[in-house]
Amino acid sequence: MTGMGVRLVVVDDHRLLAEALASALKLRGHRVLAAAPVAGAAELVVGRAPEVCLLGTAAPDAPGTFDPVVRIKRERPQVAVVVLGPVPSPRGIAAAFAAGASGYVRHDERIEGVERALVKARAGESAVAPQLLQGAFAELLHPSAQPDDEAQRLLRLLTHREVEVLVRVAEGEDTRLIAAGMGIAPSTARTHVQRVLMKLGVGSRLEAAALAARTGLLDRAVPGQRGSF
Repeated sequence: MTGMGVRLVVVDDHRLLAEALASALKLRGHRVLAAAPVAGAAELVVGRAPEVCLLGTAAPDAPGTFDPVVRIKRERPQVAVVVLGPVPSPRGIAAAFAAGASGYVRHDERIEGVERALVKARAGESAVAPQLLQGAFAELLHPSAQPDDEAQRLLRLLTHREVEVLVRVAEGEDTRLIAAGMGIAPSTARTHVQRVLMKLGVGSRLEAAALAARTGLLDRAVPGQRGSF
């Protein structure tokens, strides 16, 4: 990364993801003032006055998702907000920008892409990939009869036991805890984790947790399903 790092606040409802993003951005020379859940994000940003707020959401279409953005832009108009979320519907991406967001980055974007969006937003530019806008416009012109449910697609790839392993990975359990919680040998737990990573097409436990969180897969798998696998 060239030039001065961005001074920012990272907020996401999944604490693990917020902290991981914060750590990755710090390593790349950015100044992260705080990593926190979305609840209370507006107060935090208004108080800290960063250059950029990176706001993660798993549900860009849900009512009220971007209320914090509205307040941030009202009270700290100089703060740029970049949304990090799943592939949005036209309504979702429209809601983000209507609330005052400067950018929208897909959750599966590489850290370099997130970084570029932060820098562009700080400079007062719009930070959204052209293909995202093209996809939104295409959906408006040719609505899908059946919306693509990424969480359901991922669930179909995994066995019930692998779903349980993924839930435990997302909760931060290591191999030893997974094995103890499921009553299996550590070597078996390790094999399950490797299969989950392979099926999801990710290279690490953190990426698997982020993908599960962003697609809503965790909401499908819990609560009440652990132990039923």
